[in-house]
Amino acid sequence: MTIRVVCVGKLKEKFWVDACAEYKKRLGRFCKLEIIEVAEENKYNNIEQILSCEENHILEKLEGKCYLMDRSGIEYTSEQLATLLKNDMLSHSTLTFIIGGSYGVSQKVKQSCPNKLSFGKITYPHNLARVILLEQIYRVFMINSGSSYHK
Repeated sequence: MTIRVVCVGKLKEKFWVDACAEYKKRLGRFCKLEIIEVAEENKYNNIEQILSCEENHILEKLEGKCYLMDRSGIEYTSEQLATLLKNDMLSHSTLTFIIGGSYGVSQKVKQSCPNKLSFGKITYPHNLARVILLEQIYRVFMINSGSSYHK
C-alpha cells in the first residue's frame, strides 16, 4: 500500500518537520508513505494565476484514488474514515491526499478530485493540516489493526 500526500509548499520550521517525520516513521510498518511537496507559487500577485500555476504541479502528481482536503468536504469520525479507507485500500494500491497552499486549490483540481475530506469548517495552516492528516492516517491504520491507540 502506498499513501501519497501532495502538499503545496515546504515545511520550514523544525517542529513541523519533526512531527511529520515521527508519523512517517510510525506509518512505515503499514505502508509506503510519499510526501510530495510542490512549489508554492509566489511570482504572481493574482490569486487565479497562482492557483493555475500550482494546479499543474498538483495534477501531475495524482495517482490512484485521490482525496482533496477541503473545508467543504465530508467530515468523518476517525472510525468512519478508517472504514472508508479500508474499503478503498482493497481496490486501490495507492491513495493520494492533496493539501493546497495558502489560497487553496484551483477549480480544475477540485473537479479532478471528487473525493473531498474535511477536518471541519475552520481553516488550518497547511503545515498543521499536514501533521493532522498524517496523524489521522496513522490512526486509521491503528483502528483497522485493532490497536488500542484509538480509545
